[in-house]
Amino acid sequence: MCGIVGYIGKRDSQDILIEGLKKLEYRGYDSAGIAVFTDNGLEVSKSKGRLAVLEDKLRDEPLHGFVGIGHTRWATHGKPSDVNSHPHTDNSAKFSVVHNGIIENYLDLKEELIAKGHVFVSETDTEVISHLVAEEYKGDIVAAVQRAVSKMRGAFALGVLTEYEPERLVAVRFASPLVIGVGEGENFIGSDIPAILEHTRNVYILNDGEMAVLTRGGVELMTTDGETISKEIYHVDWDLVTAEKAGFDHFMMKEIHEQPKAYRDTMMGRIAEDGKSVQLTELGMTADYIKAIRKIQIVACGTAYHAGLVGKTVIESLARIPVETDVASEYRYRSPIITEDTLVIVVSQSGETADTLAALREAKRNGARVLAITNVVGSSVAREADDVLITSAGPEIAVASTKAYTTQLIAFYLFGLHLAQTLGTKDQAYVAEVLAAMKNLPEQVEQVLEQKTVLRQIADNLSKHNNLFFIGRGVDYAVSQEGSLKLKEISYIHSEAYAAGELKHGTLALIEDGIPVVALITQEELYEKTLSNIKEVKARGAFVFAVVNAGAEVEAAKSVDELFAIPKTLPLLAPAVAVIPLQLISYYASLARGNDVDKPRNLAKSVTVE
Repeated sequence: MCGIVGYIGKRDSQDILIEGLKKLEYRGYDSAGIAVFTDNGLEVSKSKGRLAVLEDKLRDEPLHGFVGIGHTRWATHGKPSDVNSHPHTDNSAKFSVVHNGIIENYLDLKEELIAKGHVFVSETDTEVISHLVAEEYKGDIVAAVQRAVSKMRGAFALGVLTEYEPERLVAVRFASPLVIGVGEGENFIGSDIPAILEHTRNVYILNDGEMAVLTRGGVELMTTDGETISKEIYHVDWDLVTAEKAGFDHFMMKEIHEQPKAYRDTMMGRIAEDGKSVQLTELGMTADYIKAIRKIQIVACGTAYHAGLVGKTVIESLARIPVETDVASEYRYRSPIITEDTLVIVVSQSGETADTLAALREAKRNGARVLAITNVVGSSVAREADDVLITSAGPEIAVASTKAYTTQLIAFYLFGLHLAQTLGTKDQAYVAEVLAAMKNLPEQVEQVLEQKTVLRQIADNLSKHNNLFFIGRGVDYAVSQEGSLKLKEISYIHSEAYAAGELKHGTLALIEDGIPVVALITQEELYEKTLSNIKEVKARGAFVFAVVNAGAEVEAAKSVDELFAIPKTLPLLAPAVAVIPLQLISYYASLARGNDVDKPRNLAKSVTVE
């Protein structure tokens, strides 16, 4: 969600801060601002809306100086507005703070500060931090920040400046990501590496409870308790080209087309040369541990949760281990039954999803082993889990996830096969058959992408409606849920996904003449039953668009209005192909309705608050 950037050096900071914030726009935001040490002292400029609004303001009233912090905000406390935007200052305007995360006890702190004479102007929890640091300041900004942090509860990444010490920039991380960029005669902070990659490839990745004091000449690392620490510099070996659109109109379309490569990359090195077994050497699970697993819980949010729904079917089918799926934001509050023979799998694209991270910690507190499936090496989820499967999707910029979701499916297939071959629930011939089919998935996805103009015509028709339904059975139902979410989040069309057999238990009341129903029919054993459900909605006037397997077009055409055939694969692997047309339909429907495809309203890429 929110983005942080900071700079101290010899160059004019305003341009560096704005360009850094642009690299973080993919995280989602509703306002932006910067604070800079100028000849007139610490000055702040901030505005509701896109960065372009702030840029226009700074064009008329620039802030020139060599030290500054910047922020893009996604509202959590207080509506989007100029006054609620970051950076925030205290009453003296001598202290300025940018903050990602949530301060859970901010109201208590605010009351204490008001009693001491502090006056607040915003609705945010962040403003409390600037006042608290000012209250704790006794001539040393580092000590003041440490004392302030000791009184705060919640999740936060901070960038702090004070006019009293213009040669120091203080950064703190606690449960919200923050990196430090190391340059020559200049140093940087950022909530994500792209914010600073244009200027340096050498970074420190802060862990929870760590802070950094930046000057022009160097970076001092310590804990929030004041203990000096040392870290190895992490050298970033990818460049900004990977975060550019590469000729596509939008990041989302670029990322849809990157899926064949992402599939191959995620499988790379994890399938034996003879193609007969999976080799997940990164996992520390012993065969004895795997044989002792009695239950698996998959915990995730949003699109990652939908990947987990497919993962449930994959693992139960291949390994015959019972699997529960949980929405991460609900997991802790249902008092889940966790024992030492429970494996918990958490799934998060960013590895920083607050609800998922909290679920991970709950599972570990209760003695479970935790496996993380994530796209980000060095993320909080990756560091705190016992085992990690990295999905090689590469940077995903569009808010609506595509290649992160499908590589999560690949990870579940690999892990399910790993369990099956360890437990002996599937023989080598079966494992080899599935792996061979998996190797064909990238080419099959490419075949779908070659037909995207057909899907555009279908999407143009669907975009004229304000309500529609997705239906499917088995893993088709799981994919339907992802298709429905994708359409909602970028086209703003209201859609719902239902298990096709559930329509007659109430939902048929909503079917009326012309309402679109998107039906997935890729599971052969459920083919006739799904067709029967399609006939139910057709009898009540629905317009049905179906995704079917190649070879089933003639029969399916008798029951639906339009269809799209995907290359046929094993039923268990069908989600990795069937979701592609749904992604493209969502993209084209959003275009047809004139929406901002990459930055849908009200949404954020990385959700780092509960």
